[in-house]
Amino acid sequence: MQVAVVTFDGFNELDSFIASALINRCRKDGLEAFITTPTPVVTSMNGVEVTGQRPMEFVTEADVVLIGSGVKARDVVADDRLISRLPLDPSRQLIGSQCSGALVLARLGLLGGMPACTDMRSRPFVEACDVTVLDAPFHAEGNIATAGGCLASQYLATWVITRMLGEDAARDVIGYVAPVGENQETVARAMHAVHAGEVVLG
Repeated sequence: MQVAVVTFDGFNELDSFIASALINRCRKDGLEAFITTPTPVVTSMNGVEVTGQRPMEFVTEADVVLIGSGVKARDVVADDRLISRLPLDPSRQLIGSQCSGALVLARLGLLGGMPACTDMRSRPFVEACDVTVLDAPFHAEGNIATAGGCLASQYLATWVITRMLGEDAARDVIGYVAPVGENQETVARAMHAVHAGEVVLG
């Protein structure tokens, strides 16, 4: 089971790295995440250069695709050639976005009429795509999920792990990385966010 964490130039480190690091704690169970980039090297919004682990074409074979955010998200959605490299299929893939990554899902026509979560700065641009933005950190309908706020990336990872390996696996991961002395409440918060934000279809 493979996860593509799509990471564009200008990316937010928290969005890509938290999700991939949490998911990769499940490698022993066969779930593995890879930083997936359109060019061999991308540079974060804070100047951190990262070599992609997989090329963009990896998204077609991944079981899960997470679209990270960044300061160049509007440039990404305006680039027809780049968008064409994301032939995603929610009938066979879990697809999620983090913060401004919701713009990419909207551009790909994947949100349909569902509301989305995003960060405060991206909100007006997502709303300009005729998408209702929720005052919530996480929302999912079927195989599509969105998260808003950098630290909500833990909820996106919790959703992926729960869907792929079950709730116990997600609880184990979140419980391990939680601040010492706050394990139970951190796990409870993550599971509540996912359960409260998830709409099970048909």
